[in-house]
Order: sequence, then C-alpha cells, then structure tokens
Amino acid sequence: MPKYSIGLDFGTNSCRSVIIDIADGKELGTTVFDYPSGDLGILTDPSDPNVARQNPQDYIDGLEFVITGSLEEAKSINPEFDSSDVIGIGVDTTGSTPIPVDESGTPLALCSEFEDNLNAMVWLWKDHTAHAEAAEITSKAKELRPQYLAKCGGTYSSEWWWSKILHLKRCAPEVFEAAHSFVEHCDYIPALLAGNTDPLSMKRSVCAAGHKAMYSQEWGGLPDKEFLDQLDPALSDLRDRLFSDAFSSENLAGNLCSEWAKRTSLSEGTPIAVGAFDCHMGAVACGVKEGVLTKILGTSTCDIAVMPNSKALEDIPGVCGIVDGSVLPGHYGIEAGQSAVGDIFLWLVNNLVPDSYGTNSDDKFVKMEEMMSDSSPGSSGLLALDWNNGNRTVLVDVRLSGLLLGQTLQTKAHEIYRAYIEATAFGALTIINRIEEYGVPINEVVTTGGLAVKNHTLMQIYTDVLNRPLKVAISDQTCAVGAAFFGASCSGDYEIAQLQANCAKVREEIYSPNPDNVAVYKELYSIYLELHDSFGTEQWQGNLSSVMKKLIGIRESQRS
Repeated sequence: MPKYSIGLDFGTNSCRSVIIDIADGKELGTTVFDYPSGDLGILTDPSDPNVARQNPQDYIDGLEFVITGSLEEAKSINPEFDSSDVIGIGVDTTGSTPIPVDESGTPLALCSEFEDNLNAMVWLWKDHTAHAEAAEITSKAKELRPQYLAKCGGTYSSEWWWSKILHLKRCAPEVFEAAHSFVEHCDYIPALLAGNTDPLSMKRSVCAAGHKAMYSQEWGGLPDKEFLDQLDPALSDLRDRLFSDAFSSENLAGNLCSEWAKRTSLSEGTPIAVGAFDCHMGAVACGVKEGVLTKILGTSTCDIAVMPNSKALEDIPGVCGIVDGSVLPGHYGIEAGQSAVGDIFLWLVNNLVPDSYGTNSDDKFVKMEEMMSDSSPGSSGLLALDWNNGNRTVLVDVRLSGLLLGQTLQTKAHEIYRAYIEATAFGALTIINRIEEYGVPINEVVTTGGLAVKNHTLMQIYTDVLNRPLKVAISDQTCAVGAAFFGASCSGDYEIAQLQANCAKVREEIYSPNPDNVAVYKELYSIYLELHDSFGTEQWQGNLSSVMKKLIGIRESQRS
C-alpha cells in the first residue's frame, strides 16, 4: 500500500502543508494559510523598525487549515488516498522565534491579560530589538566562556534566543515575570499536536538549541547558571525551567493526540517528528550532502552545508553555528545566510522604480529583468553592499546598512536592480569562501525558493559569481517536503538517506558559469571585498580613493 507523510512549514508570512508519497516524493496535496494578524502576518511598532512579532493564534488556526486542506486536495487528486495512510508528521518553522508561555505551555498572548501586549507575542526571527543584549552576551562570553561563541561563529546575534529573552526581561518585566518558560516555535507545534505542551517535558530541537541558544553536549547543554547569572540572575533562575536535553529530527516528539486527530482527520497516534528550522529541513529535501551547499533564496537566504561527524571540523568564525545532527543524522550542520535578498529587490521596486517600468511590482520586475538580460557584468559602473537589513554572515552585525556606489545622471533602475543582484551574489560567495577556508568543500550549489525558479537572469549571475554549477530543487515546497522526510523517518521504518535517494530531486536545467563573465566578476568581487572590509570591520586600514576609478574602468571596458 502507498505510504504518505505530511510536512508542515511555518514561514514568516504564512504556513503551508504538503503531503508526499514517500516512494518517489510525488506531492499530492498542498495548502497555504496567510497569517491574518498585523502586516503580512507580522506585528510591528511604528516607533521602532526593529520590532517583529507574531500572534500565536495564527499558528493554531493555520495548523488546522493547512492539514485539512491538504488532505482534501490529496483525496481529490487520488480518490484512493486515505488519511490513515499518513505515517508521520514533520514540522519546520522560522527561528530563533521564542514564545513566552505559562506553566502549562500556553503562549502568554493567548491569555486575556496579555492579548494586546506586543511584548507577550511571539518574537519572530527577524526581530532585532535585542542588538544591545546581543553585544553584551558576545562580550561576556568572550571574557568568561569563549567556547560558547566558538560554536556559533564568534558573535552572538540579536536574532537569537538569549538576546531576545534578556531584552524582554528589561523592556517588559511584567511579561517576563509571567512567563514560566520559553519555547521555540519549532518545539511548540509538535508539542501542541501531541497534546503535551508542558515546557519541562516537551521534546526540544537540537537544531534550535544548538544554533541559537548556545546549547552543546560539550558543556552539558545550555549555558551554565554561573554564566547566565553574570548576564542577569533572572536568566540563571530561568534555566531550571527550560530543558536539559535536545534531540535531532529523526527522533519522535510524540504522537498525534485525540483532539488534533479530530480537528484534522488524521489518525490518532500518528508519529510526530522533533521540529527544526525551515532551511535545515529544506536542505535535506534539496539533497544536501558533503560537498553540496543548499541555498534557500527568498526574502532572506539561509545557506546549509554538512560534514560527516566522523571527520574533524574546525570552528568557523562568522557562521550561525555548527551543530551535530541539526541537518542530517551523523553529520555536523553548518548554517549561514544573508539577512536580506528578496527584501532588497522588493524595497527597490516599491520605492525607486518608476511607473514607466510597469503599473505593479510584478510588471516592474519582469521589465527590469528584460532590460538587464542583455547587459554585461560591470557595464553599469555600479557596485552595492547587500546589508540593507544588516549582515548575518560573516560579519554578524545588524547595525550595518546598505550602500550603492557608482551612480551617474544616466543610471537606470534596472541597472540598480542588477547591482543589487550582484551584491547578494558577492555576499553569497563571501560565505562560501569562509566555509571552504575552514576545510568544508563546496563543489556545487542547490537552490530553492521563488527567486531560484522565477528569475533566470539572477541565477546566471549567481553561477557566474560563484563560479560553480547551480541546480534548482524540483519542489517549490522544499522546507515542507524536508519536514515530511522527518515525519516518515520518526516512524522508525525509513532512513533519511533512503528518503533523500527516493525523493530529493532537482530540475533538468543546470546553470553553468560563463568564463568571460567569471573573469569580470572576479575583478568586481575584489572591489566588493574592499568595501566589505572597510565598512564592516574595525581592523581594515586602507584607502578607498581608487574604488570609483576602478568601477569606471570596468564599465568602459565592458561597454567597448
């Protein structure tokens, strides 16, 4: 009999589900739920652009909607489909996205006294209000526990677990005092489905704990109480109400409880995998293995590489952590990424592109791609830094901002668009170079996400800049598909490697580097690195007076 698994993917603006046939990865049903709260699902504060929160009720409503919707679609596609043939459930979410909860594990925002309190809501991954706390944690760890930083790239981020919790304690002490504990979004959803939201006994994700909460078996789990006490005694007390163990996602988080079986029409007792972050599970569906970097190309990017844990692996400065089991069983997972990619392009088209390019954003993007498709690298004389939302890797500094250099009175919008595409590609190359510098080979790149599918010009620019072949995953829902892999695996009958061999597929079209373009991009990248180091590091000493002249020289050479 056919067997199926369901993957649940909770993103920044929506959640979705996908049901796959685990024999070949065929997708039978998928449903999307747009979060209704706030602006595209994000609760903001007009007085502080760093605020990004979410309403946990959106997760609960979306959970029921996407599961029932995908089951109905699967039945309509295949009349013989039966929900009892779904053998597992996997869950991925954004992160670090911590939720303040009461003693029962109920999010505080669902309690009447906090329903209108922005600080009691879910703290979304892209909330940067805790930048001061992140710097404080980095400084204190350098002084007292340098090993903590070594495993998370050398700098603790404002996007991560402890920064956000410490900032909450300082900006809204009444919420912190009411919070018995905190749970990651990727831990909450499996616990909810299993009917056990007790924060002390729910299964916690090693992906979330290791990459964002300074968790490692090397020092006994979470940071020790003495270190946390140096940050704030309240954090030391909180540690006793968190967790001591964390698990990789091939493990069982629980089984579907009767309440959620009734709400979804899935079978009671269906196995539920331990949750993880979206891009880590997406990488598995892209076929990540040693030598392959997977790149989720969206509003931001997340880059995932792996190395067998049987091999020695140095700590890599500037990445978002190295965690055993966070991606593939038996492998170290290496996470990196860029804080804005698609978001930069959307900002450009919404604010700077004239209506002569089109009447809406979609038309403007199509027109700009058409106009720049025949242009050559460097012919605009423009160069940008892709830090419009800070730098996640390798500088790990949310206080950096973007830059566009080389404009003239003849500069056109589509030339700026190309410059920003090139800048994000240069940022991607900087990440790859850092990872390879520490002994992790990157021979090819597999991409996924809307940009990888829709924008052929962008993909050719990326393959020329990276000077590596680029493949595109066949699924448009790789994060959810990866979650479905783990749903099947946690049942105990299937290995992740087997599921990858059966279901992780790429499209026929492969992008190959153009040698002429590669040569020009090497010149441009050397200039990018000058700007990267001069604006992004304190150590840089030099003179930028030649930069504009170099760009003009490349422009003139390319135009001739």
